[in-house]
Amino acid sequence: MTLTLSLVRHGQTEFNVQQRLQGWCDSPLTAPGLAGVRTTAAQLADRPFVAAYVSPSGRARATAREILALHPPVPVVVDPDLREFHFGDFEEQPESALLERYNPARMYAQVLAGTFAGLPGGEAGATFFHRVTAVFARIERRHDHGNVLVVSHGLTLRAYLSVIDPRPMYPLPNASVSSVEVHADGRHRVVALAVDYAGHGAPAEVDSVPVPELAS
Repeated sequence: MTLTLSLVRHGQTEFNVQQRLQGWCDSPLTAPGLAGVRTTAAQLADRPFVAAYVSPSGRARATAREILALHPPVPVVVDPDLREFHFGDFEEQPESALLERYNPARMYAQVLAGTFAGLPGGEAGATFFHRVTAVFARIERRHDHGNVLVVSHGLTLRAYLSVIDPRPMYPLPNASVSSVEVHADGRHRVVALAVDYAGHGAPAEVDSVPVPELAS
């Protein structure tokens, strides 16, 4: 038996457009963001979801509502461990403020590896990494087969994906879909990565990146 996880990043928000850091803070979906989510939802309409797990952030819950509106009712679990990385004192600040003090490539690599010390007032990389791996372990224990929807955030989803495939990956566009198969023997396989149905940011050549099967 195989479990398939459909991992969806929330739709485009006002802070995304304004290039403001958005971890535990929140902002509403933009009109194009909502349209993009609905495009993604239509692409997922034929996936027979048996359950959904959603970050408590408003942007993630709004995204999940649009997707699930095209499906029969399924159990929905809102789990705080699916929240985005906490940017601390940099929450709501322009991304440029972070770039002035940190090397983003190095910082985000350390966040995904769980080794980043954390931003002032924020979350340590180890704390973030442990909660992300813990929530996905819970999901995998609860479901040994079927299709499960997970609506979360860019760094959160990338942290989980990086455990399966540690190679560097592109950022996940808003409303993009990545799919992971979890097999009964413990193998994980990324079958689709950052499929950008909504057209919110990935270059065409990386809209869907096949990744070879890896043991995890």
